[in-house]
Order: sequence, then structure tokens, then C-alpha cells
Amino acid sequence: MNLDVPSLRTFLTVLDVGGMTRAAEVLGLSQSAVSWKIKRLEERVGRPLLIRDGHTLRPSPDGELMLDHARSIVGMHDEMVARLTSSELTGQVRVGANEEISATQLVDLLGRFGRIHPLASVEYHVEQSNVLAAMLHKGRLDVAVLQVAEPEVEPSDQVLWYDDLAWAASAHQQATEVPVPLVSYGTECCYLPLAAAGLEAAGQRSRLAFSGQSRVSVEAAIAAGLGVGVLSRRQLSDEIVEWVPEFDLAPLPRMCQIVRHGKKPIPPIADALVAELLLELSSPVPG
Repeated sequence: MNLDVPSLRTFLTVLDVGGMTRAAEVLGLSQSAVSWKIKRLEERVGRPLLIRDGHTLRPSPDGELMLDHARSIVGMHDEMVARLTSSELTGQVRVGANEEISATQLVDLLGRFGRIHPLASVEYHVEQSNVLAAMLHKGRLDVAVLQVAEPEVEPSDQVLWYDDLAWAASAHQQATEVPVPLVSYGTECCYLPLAAAGLEAAGQRSRLAFSGQSRVSVEAAIAAGLGVGVLSRRQLSDEIVEWVPEFDLAPLPRMCQIVRHGKKPIPPIADALVAELLLELSSPVPG
């Protein structure tokens, strides 16, 4: 029996985040790749390791037995790799990211970065994209992962992926009120002025019905029927569907998730972090 580290890491991630879809996002893999790794691991062991419990997965009795050993094996592997690849880069790097990046994925990345560069320190901020852009401009960040409209991409930006936007509403209640109730990430989010301007161009009045700072709260408000909002099309689900009003709305702009650095020259340790972010987070960019 040969249990490889990538398969064990996938097994742990599925259990840590509660499902294969979320694990795929965290690991930067397709859902089919995650399913295949779990299936291959179970075939090698000869026993089922996961049990579906409602919408989540939990370990089988044999999965429980594997769990602690798998954490030790993956942990020792990562520690050995970190020691063998550690650098002598020093200094502090200040990095920010928005909620489009999985907190688990980025924290894991920064943890590995810290082990590879033990003489450096990282300061990490989670903020909305407009806030991160302002922090970069003021010199309070060295690197930021943020979202901008496609025309706002600067020559020095590195594009991670594109996002198509959609008008979103509850699957159980299509908003018909006037003024149109809007759900927003707050006044610092670029989606609110996009939504308000789009409705105004269509001759419709709007009002702010809900303002939340987190993706979870905004999605919950839309699913509950508190109003409509602009979201990434990736956030549509069985509970949140595309809003189809009785009037025409202009197309929403395409957004880009980018890595942007502060004023040049950036320190070598920040340059190393940019390279890690691009390696870990980049998705194929469609034409």
C-alpha cells in the first residue's frame, strides 16, 4: 500500500472544509480531480473513508483512524520541504486580500511562505477591494489581491482570473418593489454604485435595503429575499438565482481579480510573495 502526500492532503482538506466543492476551491483543483484523488485513496486502502451526512462529508470509522496519521504525515512532509527550501530573505511584507480569495487558502499559503522564509514577517489584512487599493496608494501595503473592472487593470497588474457579474435575487422571491431594494457589501464596495447606476440608467429608483461586510451575510440577505444585488456569477446557486426584471438592464462590466504591488522598487521579500500568489491562485485566463 502506497499512500501519497497529495491524496492525504486532499482527504484532510475535504474534511476540514466540509465538502469536495469547497476543497477544490481551496486546493486550486477541479471538483473531479478532488473526487478522483479520494476515490484512488479509498481503492488503495480498500475501504470507504468518507460518509455523506446531509450536505457535508464526515470520516468513516476507517477515515477516523487515518485522520490523525494523515495530519502527522502531511505536517512532517511540509516541515521537511520548508527546511530544505528555506531562504535567507529578510524584512516585512504587508499583504491584503479581499473575500474573493479563500481565507483558508491564503492563510495556508502565508503559513508555507513563512516556513520557507523564516527570517521574514508577514502582515495580513482582509478588506474590500477599494480599501485595499487606497492602502496600496498610501504605502500601507506592499502587495494586494483585489478586484477591479477590466478597463481599470494597470500594465503592472497580474490577472489571476476574470469574473462575470450578474444581478442576483432570491430563488423564492423576485423583487418587484419600487424603489428597488438593494443588498450591498457596503459603501466601500464597487458593486453598490454599479447597481444604483444600472437601475438609474433603466429609469428605476433604488434604495439600500441591506449592507453587510461579508460574503456570507450578503448571500444570506439575497437568499432571504431582502433585495437584489450584483454578485459574481459564480455565487449563483439553488437559493440565489439571476434576477430577471420586467425592464431592460445594461450589461454589467467584467471584473478582474488581480495581484497589484505598491510603489516600486518593491523589496525582494515582497517580490517573492507575489510569485507565490501567482503560482497558487492563478486560474486559466479566458480570451
